Amino acid sequence: MDEPRLKAEIWIKALVRRLEIDFITAMVTHSGDAQAGAIYLKLNDLNDGCQVLSRSYGQDGKRLWAPATGDAPVTEERANDYITKQLKFDEDCWVVEIEDPAGKFDMSTLD
Repeated sequence: MDEPRLKAEIWIKALVRRLEIDFITAMVTHSGDAQAGAIYLKLNDLNDGCQVLSRSYGQDGKRLWAPATGDAPVTEERANDYITKQLKFDEDCWVVEIEDPAGKFDMSTLD
């Protein structure tokens, strides 16, 4: 059975608020379809590079986060290039940039 899905816009707003509580800067850099747009997270540690995560759903209906730019950090330019290509393919997607130089971001925040 599929888990209930929040509208993309509501999920994004809740994520940004949760991160603000932990003093992690998060900003929506592209707003997509409010109902069900794809979501990309650009994690930027401001030192060693960036990682882009993309949201999808498994066969069991559970939310999955995959490293869209690979497991290792990439340059900010490469992360931005990836996001730009995705926006050309689908302008209804959401992009949230998370700046986390202290390394406080926890993937469990995404559940």
